[in-house]
Amino acid sequence: QVQLVESGGGLVQAGGSLRLSCAASGFTFSDYAMGWFRQAPGKEREFVGVIRASGSSTDYGDSVKGRFTISRDNAKNTVYLQMNSLKPEDTAVYYCAASRSYELEISRWSYAHWGQGTQVTVSS
Repeated sequence: QVQLVESGGGLVQAGGSLRLSCAASGFTFSDYAMGWFRQAPGKEREFVGVIRASGSSTDYGDSVKGRFTISRDNAKNTVYLQMNSLKPEDTAVYYCAASRSYELEISRWSYAHWGQGTQVTVSS
C-alpha cells in the first residue's frame, strides 16, 4: 500500500537548519508531484512547498521563500525539505504529500496521499 514516511525533524535553535526526508513506497513516485505542508497547534494546515514529478519546477509558500528548498531523488523515491534560517514560527508538524496533478498544487485537497508527519521545534 501507499506509504509516505517523514524523518529528520527535531529541536533546533533559531537561525539553524534541518533537512527533512520523506520516503515513498507503494506507488510510482516519479509520476507524482510532492508537497510539504505544516500544521502548528490550533492552526490550519499550511502549504510549504511543492516539486513537480520530474523535479523541474518548485513553488513555495510566502513565509518560507528564500529559506526552504525542496528537492527529490526519483531513483531513491525520496523527497527532501532543506530548511535554513529557521524561526520559532516555523515550529509545526511537517507533512509530505503526493499529488497526481501535473500542476504545482498548493491546496491540501489536491493531495491524495499523506505521511504521518514529523515534529519540528525551533527555540528562540
